[in-house]
Amino acid sequence: MSLFLRYALAGAAATASGNGLARFAYVPLFPAMVTAGWVDGGQAGTLGAAALLGYLIGILGGRGIARRLGVPGLLDCGMGLVVLALAACAWNGGFGWFLAWRTLAGIGGGLLMALAGPATQASVVPERRGAAGGIVIAGVGLGIATGAVAVPVLLPAGLPMAWLGLSALALALWAFAHPRWPRMLLTGEAAEAPPRARLLIATYGLHAAGMVPPMVYLADLAARGRGLGLGVGAAIWLVFGLVGVAGGILSGRVTDRIGGRCALAIWLAVQSVALALTLPPWPVLVLPAAAAAGFAAVGVTAVTLTVCREVAGTRATGLWVRCTAVFAVMQTVVGFGLAALFAATGESHLVVFAMGLGFSLAGFAGAVGLLRGSAKLGG
Repeated sequence: MSLFLRYALAGAAATASGNGLARFAYVPLFPAMVTAGWVDGGQAGTLGAAALLGYLIGILGGRGIARRLGVPGLLDCGMGLVVLALAACAWNGGFGWFLAWRTLAGIGGGLLMALAGPATQASVVPERRGAAGGIVIAGVGLGIATGAVAVPVLLPAGLPMAWLGLSALALALWAFAHPRWPRMLLTGEAAEAPPRARLLIATYGLHAAGMVPPMVYLADLAARGRGLGLGVGAAIWLVFGLVGVAGGILSGRVTDRIGGRCALAIWLAVQSVALALTLPPWPVLVLPAAAAAGFAAVGVTAVTLTVCREVAGTRATGLWVRCTAVFAVMQTVVGFGLAALFAATGESHLVVFAMGLGFSLAGFAGAVGLLRGSAKLGG
């Protein structure tokens, strides 16, 4: 196995576990937990938001832990938290129990997301960095797709088995990735403060806000909102993940050819279309909405990782952490806000997804601004 694939696949295993399984496998479990009476709809939405809060904590703490433990140690710490948190949710200990462990799952995912992408890009040759970042972030889609397949298979044996099965999958990914971790050092210029890049950070934050509805409520929209049932809800989430893999891998190739800023505008336009497709009350539109949302969710993240390196060079890790921290803040605030709105409106999917569309359109406008600014500077 080449060094390029060795590091890229290890990074993909990290994002598949930390985001694809730890955070997003909860989406098809959302309606199952409500149906089983473990939590109600409002509490289930709050648990999704709690994982976002944990994600923020992990993102903000990632660089500090990496300086003490090294990048491989930080990545092992994140994987261990993911495995433990998923296993703990196999016991119905009540809302407080789930709240604590979903927060810890988010922390594990944040630790992994903070360093897996930048460390992988720093470990490969410059002309392959876009492709490497695309593979790493495509791991999110792979984890989503894996969870979407695993959850319906495991659910007939009960919710505890579903959670334990996800934990076992994360453990297997950890065993694969551990000997292949990239070994970037956070010293010298790599540890210096990055440029401010306010418009890029704001654009990524708006992307994050716009993606809260599909990331938390998409399977529930299909299963309960459109009356398609739990099986279809899980299948819709599988489409989200599989197309997300394609979006991540394609984004790496596209950014290596046309640049990250142009690609960012294209992917945020796709995100806006995805949110618009969720608004009409026609079940047939859920499938294309899921595909476009998955393509954008993974692709925008992969593109932004490359834009950070275009803007900040060797200081890209610091800028990426800022972007992902704002992502986490926006998703946490918007996540809790939409959970409250969802409950207050009698569980109205229309209101939640309309809010997501507004944020997505604002993010697209920000990406166009970045592209125009780049053109004025001569690229």
